[in-house]
Amino acid sequence: MNSPNSAIAAGPRHPSPHLGALALAFTLLFLAGLFPVTIFGGKPYFPGPWQPAATIVAFFQARPSAALLCALLQFGSSVPLGIFTASIVSRLEFFGVRAAGPRIAQFGGFATVFMMMSNAAVLFAMAQPAVFQSRDAILALYYLGFAMGGPAYSVSFGLLMAGISVPLLFYKIVPRWIPILGLVLAVIGELSWLNIEFPQALPLVPLTRFPGFVWIIAVGFALPSSLKPKVGKVSAAV
Repeated sequence: MNSPNSAIAAGPRHPSPHLGALALAFTLLFLAGLFPVTIFGGKPYFPGPWQPAATIVAFFQARPSAALLCALLQFGSSVPLGIFTASIVSRLEFFGVRAAGPRIAQFGGFATVFMMMSNAAVLFAMAQPAVFQSRDAILALYYLGFAMGGPAYSVSFGLLMAGISVPLLFYKIVPRWIPILGLVLAVIGELSWLNIEFPQALPLVPLTRFPGFVWIIAVGFALPSSLKPKVGKVSAAV
């Protein structure tokens, strides 16, 4: 725990990309990547891990181009997320946050980016004719990709949300509902690791991912790039 006794001093505007624009780019590219592999893009659509092996294999053999487009867009969405992570951590430190939260967020954000890029690379491999013709190769890569894009993504993204939300909650520089939402989603994200052992925990993954888009856009637009002088004590934790 860190409790700075001095107020955050107003200084020059933090030189960084617009956090809201980065959050929107991340969200829109990610959602666009889902379109070709869901029911909106045609049938069959992307199978869940609870479905039979034959269904999983049939999708990649029938629609490799859809999987490839999904990989392209989701790989692309990881880039603005990485820039967002670096920028928001830098901004909090620019504001005088000296607690561990920003570094935890940095670890979580970069880990999320790594998981997204790795999952996209797996999808790319699965869309290749030499791979999708092999049932065993498809199944092995599918479950590897699910682990990275499912619980590993959610746990990492939860750390990003927690590391940002705790300082914001104490410094009171964004509406209170934003860090509270971030902390709730962070807990759900960390619990999603249970999905590795318990299939019943699978709903925790989308419960982290999709409300997480709301959180990242909200914090991206709400967090100012400069602060007015404050008098009094400010406390931060994590």
